[in-house]
Amino acid sequence: MNDERKATTAGTGLLTDQAPARPLPPAPGFLTACLRIFDLSISEMLWSKRTVFMLLIVGAPVLIALFIRALVSLGAPVLEGPGGVRMTGPAIFGMMIWIFYLRFTIPVLGVFYGTSLIADEVEDKTITYLFTRPVRRSAVLVGKYLAYLGCTVFVVLPSVMLVYLLIVPIRGSLGGSFLDLLKDLSLLALGLAVYGALFAFIGAKYKRPLLIGLIFIFGYEQAALAFPGYMKYYTIAYYLQALVPHAMPNDGALSLIQNIFRETPSLLTSVVSLFGIWLVFLALAGWVIERKEYVLEQ
Repeated sequence: MNDERKATTAGTGLLTDQAPARPLPPAPGFLTACLRIFDLSISEMLWSKRTVFMLLIVGAPVLIALFIRALVSLGAPVLEGPGGVRMTGPAIFGMMIWIFYLRFTIPVLGVFYGTSLIADEVEDKTITYLFTRPVRRSAVLVGKYLAYLGCTVFVVLPSVMLVYLLIVPIRGSLGGSFLDLLKDLSLLALGLAVYGALFAFIGAKYKRPLLIGLIFIFGYEQAALAFPGYMKYYTIAYYLQALVPHAMPNDGALSLIQNIFRETPSLLTSVVSLFGIWLVFLALAGWVIERKEYVLEQ
């Protein structure tokens, strides 16, 4: 009887005596999944076309610093400030941080990298491969966001160090402005984090995120800061510029420009507001990606 039963089950391709299948391994935790996606994404970002674009952006201030240093070495009067006051290296360095990095480089890198975290996966039709992994969708986003931070910080901060070493010794002291340098590095890293969180949400939510991001940083933020009113309270630059440890010269056009943008909140208000913006938009990005159905275009 048992032989007949085995023969019958064998004929149907089933074996009653077969050992039960091994259970699938448990899905990794949220933090473990984030680190795995980070490890997968960091090398792709470092060797992508966007990195070439990023090197061009952060390389421009270094070239300008080299040019200024060469002119000063040749005795050219390039550091004559308003009223015949000779500007020092630390003052020039602070001006370059304020103009080249804070007002341009950090927002632009946040736009180009933050909006691409999910949008590039949709455009390349690879997002389904990420979402079929046994990890939460929000862990995919956070892992790619951490890779963005690592990639941009790894490229931007060495550029700042090179500008510092080239410019600050000109009629200045390296030791006297080293604390400001540490503040600058922390400030730029904070700016990359906050702008990246905002544009990660835009990239996860909207279909044309890069255009929206460019309009935000070159249109809305500039207008909101330039004109009086409450609109500046809804920008990142308003709170970020309050943390800049440098001041521009007291006279001349540069001072006028800074005074336009320099109506700043208190230190505590800026830190709390930036942390709140970062937390809210990173959480919103994770919430959107958990619930949105991404339709791949043919």
